[in-house]
Amino acid sequence: MALVIAVAQQKGGAGKTTLTANLAASWAAQRRVALLDIDPQRSLTRWKTVREARPGAAPLAFSDVSGWRLANELDRLQRESDIVLIDTPPQIDADARRAVRAANLVVIPVQPSMPDLWAAEGTLELARAEQRQVCLVLNRAPASSRLRTAIEQEIAARQLRLASITLGNRSAYAQAFAQGMGVTEASPRSLAATELRALANAIEELLR
Repeated sequence: MALVIAVAQQKGGAGKTTLTANLAASWAAQRRVALLDIDPQRSLTRWKTVREARPGAAPLAFSDVSGWRLANELDRLQRESDIVLIDTPPQIDADARRAVRAANLVVIPVQPSMPDLWAAEGTLELARAEQRQVCLVLNRAPASSRLRTAIEQEIAARQLRLASITLGNRSAYAQAFAQGMGVTEASPRSLAATELRALANAIEELLR
């Protein structure tokens, strides 16, 4: 059965969908990867449509089934894939609960701001209720700042797991996403790609 990763964050603009797409693209060259888009905005669905028009792009299985059919669809994707990534809704609803319940790991992107951390509280509570492993990822972060340090200290004080790899505030992620690609595909030698590969490896370590 595939490993299931739910990428969740209730605050818009935290980079949830972009992170989901980039992780999927980074793994797709070596593994069977499936994407499940249950975010009503369907940004990941549009990214996949753009990707399908690119010759030579690594294949990704895809579904946007939600609602009462979600549990069966997750079972199918797990049977047919090595990794399933779920782009979850920006609110705690029935679909979000099903996704977290099915996940081996819940990844929560947070920008270095208190509103992002506050917005993660609902997802953290849901993951605790479902007894699921959680990892926060500091996203769009400056190399150093007082605010970043304060957020890192707050995460540590709450005894939350923070990924050892931080993603910088780099335009390469958005540029790759607009082309239906991941940054490891569009700019494989860039610093952004190096960060993303390191994060993917760190996540895999958590799941072993």
